[in-house]
Amino acid sequence: MPMDQLFSYVVIRNAFYPQAGIGISANTFLLCLQTAAVLVGNKPRLTDLTIAHLALIHILMLLTMGLFVSTDIWETQDIPGDLKCKMLVFLNRVMRGLSICTTCVLSVLQAITISPSGSWLAHFKLKSTNPIVGLFVFLWVLTMSLSSNLLLCTVATPNKTQPGLLFVTERCSLLPMSHIHKSFFLTLMTCRDVFFVGLMVLSSGYMVLLLYRHTQRSQHLRNSRFSPKSSAEQRATQSILLLICCFAILYCADSLISMAIGLTWTNNSIIVCVQMLVANGYGTVSPLVLITADTQIMKIIQLTCGKKC
Repeated sequence: MPMDQLFSYVVIRNAFYPQAGIGISANTFLLCLQTAAVLVGNKPRLTDLTIAHLALIHILMLLTMGLFVSTDIWETQDIPGDLKCKMLVFLNRVMRGLSICTTCVLSVLQAITISPSGSWLAHFKLKSTNPIVGLFVFLWVLTMSLSSNLLLCTVATPNKTQPGLLFVTERCSLLPMSHIHKSFFLTLMTCRDVFFVGLMVLSSGYMVLLLYRHTQRSQHLRNSRFSPKSSAEQRATQSILLLICCFAILYCADSLISMAIGLTWTNNSIIVCVQMLVANGYGTVSPLVLITADTQIMKIIQLTCGKKC
């Protein structure tokens, strides 16, 4: 690799450390605050469990990428390199798939929460979190099944110049797959992503429509005051819409880079590092958006700061 490309590769790779540090810290903070919000006696919302699940997923996703970048785990000889690669690549892809699914569930739940009592979506309002837990179990099984091929075709990169391998990271690569095998799993993953992203778009459009109608009605009502609950629901809806916008931008960028690598079967360390940063961008940004927009969490932070002061 030429010196200018090597310098660019080192700079891009080292950028992952602050990204992972911020992302893991923010998601851990969000997960702890969501747990604290329930323990202090507040009535849990349907979205609380989903947000906690999303934070846990992003923690695991960023940790697996941190292990990829770390040199210590690859220098240990206790665990074979192939097994390390299989487990890390599999877990990372499962977490990325679950991130898409959970964001979709969060969007749909928020759309159901703010839907008027007379709408058809009101019939889907849940009174307990049991169906959500069952849905998460199903999503884990589904995502792990769709990524199971990685357990067979992922290997430790024996030689960077060896032809036929596709880099997943600097240390791990994918073995060449048959056209049928590759097309089958690619089709299943594409169908999953199209379904959940499409559902996310529909629920987001519905929420935008409801917010627009609410704004139009409020303009005709002078000196009217909305209840704190309605105001809190509006802020939560706006934060989730902002979250989905961030997801859409980063998901499209990640998909375009992945498509370019997959179609050309090109091994370029710089492009692989850029994809790593883009793929983990949503996991880093999402907790920051959710923390600043959640009124319950902000109250806990204010109470904690007030007691310390």
